[in-house]
Amino acid sequence: MSFLKEIQRRRTFGIISHPDAGKTTLTEKLLLFGGAIQEAGAVKSNKIKKGATSDFMEIERQRGISVATSVLAFEYNGTKINILDTPGHKDFAEDTFRTLTAVDSVIVVIDVAKGVEEQTEKLVEVCRMRNIPMIVFINKLDREGKDAFDLLDEVEQKLGLTVCPLSFPIGMGYDFKGIYNIWEKNVNLFSGDSRKNIEETVEISDLQSESLDGLIGNTQADALRENIELVEGIYPEFDKESYLNGDLQPVFFGSALNNFGVRELLDCFVEIAPKPRAKHSEERLVKPDENKFSGFVFKIHANMDPNHRDRLAFIKIVSGTFERNKPYLHVRNNKKMKFSSPNAFFAEKKEIVDVSYPGDIVGLHDTGNFKIGDTLTEGETINYKGIPSFSPEHFRYINNADPLKSKQLFKGIDQLMDEGVAQLFTLELNGRKVIGTVGALQYEVIQYRLEHEYGAKCTYENLNVHKACWVDAEDDKNDEYKEFVRVKQRYLAKDKHGQLVFLADSPFSLQMTQQKYPSITFHFTSEFN
Repeated sequence: MSFLKEIQRRRTFGIISHPDAGKTTLTEKLLLFGGAIQEAGAVKSNKIKKGATSDFMEIERQRGISVATSVLAFEYNGTKINILDTPGHKDFAEDTFRTLTAVDSVIVVIDVAKGVEEQTEKLVEVCRMRNIPMIVFINKLDREGKDAFDLLDEVEQKLGLTVCPLSFPIGMGYDFKGIYNIWEKNVNLFSGDSRKNIEETVEISDLQSESLDGLIGNTQADALRENIELVEGIYPEFDKESYLNGDLQPVFFGSALNNFGVRELLDCFVEIAPKPRAKHSEERLVKPDENKFSGFVFKIHANMDPNHRDRLAFIKIVSGTFERNKPYLHVRNNKKMKFSSPNAFFAEKKEIVDVSYPGDIVGLHDTGNFKIGDTLTEGETINYKGIPSFSPEHFRYINNADPLKSKQLFKGIDQLMDEGVAQLFTLELNGRKVIGTVGALQYEVIQYRLEHEYGAKCTYENLNVHKACWVDAEDDKNDEYKEFVRVKQRYLAKDKHGQLVFLADSPFSLQMTQQKYPSITFHFTSEFN
């Protein structure tokens, strides 16, 4: 198959939602249609011992949340689909923002009863800033929830989207009868039996026909006719161009747990979702069909496989083909590297691939050469932008609880920080280590992983810091800078890359410091050079 054909048939997308809206369940069901897994394990139910394929860390299983971003690929009707499953929990928002730099489109999952929740709002905002095409999936229709039109209004108002329903529910919760698929003009009846893999659909090209009454009863049939008339009257018609530009968002209804309405979503997605798109680098716009390879690291994950202590750097291929055993330039280190066992991910299996194409995600074994945001190319200097570190909001000293294991502890901290789980600051005054995170739950994850993956135990001590700001001085030889360093010595630390950071203990002290030292700029993200 030719290079261009391979690009045409790829779709790389992320699923975003508030925790518990059903993101992991939807991911599972999509894999089921792709034949990548035989049975889906419900995330919450303890009856099924087979936890969900995309949640592999113990903490995720205990809490029913996705912490690590996993990559899952499958084939469906000749299309190669790559799903990046993102953490929904707000403590891991940073990880999700990074993942959004690697997707070409997004599916937003919304819970029919809870409607639009705060985490969804934040993530959709990021997608809108980048004009990422979005499809909305309203989930859990087998439960009582809000009226469909009220939900569509809420999505428009709270998320600032322009929606266009491509399917519509017939009843809800207790009297949920099925879904009318506006996109394909047919009715999918709900049997309530999730053991049947794929429900029968009945072709109905004319909603006025009497066969509809026979299928769902007169009351429901009349209600559906009215609703569809309303939909056609109120909402814009679907236009692929507007969707791809991020100006129009198709909406589907369904119940992922009962595998209902998922096939409609997938069929439409395969048809309309964008192929791998061009990406801006600091130097130029890079197009997928260029013949030279380039790609960037958007995630690093240590210990993917508990039996082998390994680190994988996840690379999104932007242009050209990535070939096994071919030397590529690591732009930041300016050295050539080659990879003998690049991994691709098919559901829960990793396999070694010889060639990967734009849109694909490859996992490269890494001994510590990669950082998040690094670029690999065939020789050209390209830096992809848009993967910042944000100023953390929680700070704690990390102490070694087992003096005999200090080597393991430092190695563990080092690797976890490379993954971007949290940020490490070393105090200038006494060399004590401080961990800063965006959310408090990350401390638990770090403690858990240090113990289970590195055999090291740690304890935390609270540290009163309001914000970490990266220090950017016009001139580090002048008296003002020297005075700043002398006066603020106990609040200064270095980050992992050796950049100076000021740990302000309150909003007031930050403001005073900014006024007192005008020649110094304080940044809230590390991406300012």
